[in-house]
Amino acid sequence: MLYAILCYHDESFVGSWSREEDAAVMEKLKAVHGKLAEAGRLGPVARLLPTTAATTLRKDSEPPVVIDGPFAETKEQLLGFYVVECDGLDGALEVARDLGRANPGGAYEIRPIGLFMPGTAQP
Repeated sequence: MLYAILCYHDESFVGSWSREEDAAVMEKLKAVHGKLAEAGRLGPVARLLPTTAATTLRKDSEPPVVIDGPFAETKEQLLGFYVVECDGLDGALEVARDLGRANPGGAYEIRPIGLFMPGTAQP
């Protein structure tokens, strides 16, 4: 089953890292990525640009309203995500724990993915 592992952290904290600190975290994450890729379990991985680059489409009115920035003010922001193939939730938790050891702080939200592709049976 495919799982999304959503990476949340305080954007201002992560943004305050020096290039060297950021590079060190990315090197640790590459080790986790490599293990998953070698096993054929790693799907797309995305590191999102800061929320200052975000735009939100609010669709609770007609016409919808476009605003700068994220939808909600939170202490932690969505900074990126992984798509991984796992046998079940325990396997996805194991991947999230590995990622957490490489990139401490913040939180990982784990969700099963249901793929919706035109012309195919749905889960």
